[in-house]
Amino acid sequence: MGARQETGTATAHRVVVLGAGYAGMSAAVQLAARVKGRAGVEVTVVDAQERFTERMRLHMTATAQRLAELSIPELLQGTGARFVRGWVTAVDAAAKSVRIDDDRVLRYDTLVYGLGSAADTSAVPGAEDHAYTLSSAQDAELLADRLGRLGGGTVAVVGSGLTGIESAAEIAERHPELEVVLLGRTEPGAAMNPRARAHLRAALDRLGVRVRAGAEVVKVLPGAVELAGGEHIDADAVLWTSGTRVSPLAAAAGLDVDERGRIVTDTTLRSVSHPEVYAIGDAAAIRQGYGVMHGTCQGGMPTGVHAALCIDRTLRGRRPRPFRFGYYHTPVSLGRGDAVVQFTRPDDSPRKICLTGALAVRYKETVTASPWPTYGRMKKMPASGAFWPRGGRFTRIRGTR
Repeated sequence: MGARQETGTATAHRVVVLGAGYAGMSAAVQLAARVKGRAGVEVTVVDAQERFTERMRLHMTATAQRLAELSIPELLQGTGARFVRGWVTAVDAAAKSVRIDDDRVLRYDTLVYGLGSAADTSAVPGAEDHAYTLSSAQDAELLADRLGRLGGGTVAVVGSGLTGIESAAEIAERHPELEVVLLGRTEPGAAMNPRARAHLRAALDRLGVRVRAGAEVVKVLPGAVELAGGEHIDADAVLWTSGTRVSPLAAAAGLDVDERGRIVTDTTLRSVSHPEVYAIGDAAAIRQGYGVMHGTCQGGMPTGVHAALCIDRTLRGRRPRPFRFGYYHTPVSLGRGDAVVQFTRPDDSPRKICLTGALAVRYKETVTASPWPTYGRMKKMPASGAFWPRGGRFTRIRGTR
């Protein structure tokens, strides 16, 4: 039997947004707000889950802390956007269609590709079979269940980037009965200024996290990890935070992608090979003056906003504008009572300014809570306004037509 065709207005311009993460929701809500009440434009959002995943807080989910229930369909109510729940299993760029759960087909005139990224467990033998990840809320809940049943032993956190640091600190604080080992090629906080880096390391020491910098994990075993050189470190649970990968769907669809499978974009975030496709967030290889952007909520949300504004301008017969973005900060939680915030230059290099301790906690909690209220404000804005990204922040701009 053939796949079922999703309903839609044949004469409408159909915009389909794949992925309802930070970037995808920004694109969908911003665009829906701007075209609401305008005849001839349909916005559809596709995601496998109805609950919005707070990727920035999954280290809390992994330690059995309850997060707010944020419903994607509820947020979209009143915007005019339609929500379709299902897994994206194929994209046909030639036919301008998307296959959902293998049995439904959505047609599009403009596609916003925001399927994000997941932990890359493919590069090291055993990681796929024996390591936990924080790629989704379900993955984090599996780890929380495992940690809750251990009662003692060692947890190895592989990867000394921001996710690894936050996870190691959270696990150590919530499970003092466990020994936490943080393994990475680089020193935690290596990109921070000396004061911020010293505070971060002191916090990890205070929490009892054992740091092994310069460690390269080459294999994950059922009860251990193996380092380059042959050393084995026993581990009752392994959390893999070293590197990310994107879905192979874009490459399979024939879109131009980089060596990591991310869609290569022009200056307006359109695919260089298929201009009816916009790529946003982690799924896009977006080049700025300082290089290709790396995946964060800080950068992802502005890409979604910009794609929405470009689509709106194109629909009104105007030229889309180039995307420009500069980083602003790097907030890192160190358990519930401590944090460090490294302020950065636009190219993400560290400035001399940083926050530590309670002040950093308040700052970071405000930042991590902000996406959902921001979406709510986008819903209510007039069509002549937009939340335009500047320096990593959202500024409301009027008269952007």
